[in-house]
Amino acid sequence: MPSEFDLIRRYFTRPTPHTALGIGDDAALLQPGAGMQLAVSSDTLVSGVHFFPDTDPRDLGWKTLAVNLSDLAAMGAQPRWATLALTLPHADERWLSAFAAGFFACATAYATDLVGGDTTRGPLAMTVTIIGEVPPGAAITRSGGRAGDDVWISGHPGLAALGLAAMQGKIELEGAHLEPALAALHHPLPRLELGLALRGIAHAMLDVSDGLSGDLGHLCARSGCGAVLDPAALPCAPLLAAGADAAFAQRCLLAGGDDYELLFSAHPGQRAAVNALARRLELPLHRIGCLTPLAPGSGPIRLRAGNSGSQELDIGSYDHFGA
Repeated sequence: MPSEFDLIRRYFTRPTPHTALGIGDDAALLQPGAGMQLAVSSDTLVSGVHFFPDTDPRDLGWKTLAVNLSDLAAMGAQPRWATLALTLPHADERWLSAFAAGFFACATAYATDLVGGDTTRGPLAMTVTIIGEVPPGAAITRSGGRAGDDVWISGHPGLAALGLAAMQGKIELEGAHLEPALAALHHPLPRLELGLALRGIAHAMLDVSDGLSGDLGHLCARSGCGAVLDPAALPCAPLLAAGADAAFAQRCLLAGGDDYELLFSAHPGQRAAVNALARRLELPLHRIGCLTPLAPGSGPIRLRAGNSGSQELDIGSYDHFGA
């Protein structure tokens, strides 16, 4: 039976070209770029909560890092380093080899060094701390939104939730629609290039992990704004084409989570710049509503309702400790 240190050496020790001192000592030594600020975030994935216990370990390795990289994308930060704390019920070397291959495939794709962490015995879970760089004053936070801003979402929100629903037997998807939905669920692509390109364009931004409606609520709370969404502008077409009815498609898009798309606000004068970014990155960017002054006594998110004004959105999103 390999020891903890054998497992680290065998599966998680790789060259760290962006790091002064990596794995092997009591702490790593990092050298930020001159004048740069550090952006730091941590996320935990727990078996049975964030992923099925029989999830392919290579996919799980990719996703473990990708969801953390998404947090840096949401700040307009460049990833540099990561640590990994891995809790294992037992030392299954075949599983570890596949998990490490997926993790390092993502690390290589996004130029991120693994510089430390921990391994321990217990229920399967993994925690990554991700560290990146951003010039002072360039980080895009949740608090910069302004009433009148357009609200945008990248990519194909709701597709991961559709994949999860198919795995749970809530909907049947044919192969042509099942494959991209499962890819969105198991192999998310952090929108780092978009996040960096939105410096100086976006006023506020975050990534969608728990559902568009709830995460937009977080942005509104930090920015002191409300929001009105246009149902006709919500990008439900791929979900409808896959066989979801209109109500189920809207629920997947607004409440499904696990998308890791970027949700951001920008002045209407930036529409041409945002659309140019969409073309350059070959990534759909959808203008789905606007930020508004926060109305006393009403919820922060409303849906436009034809000529009759708007109605409060009653679709929530995921909460680990919600009822």
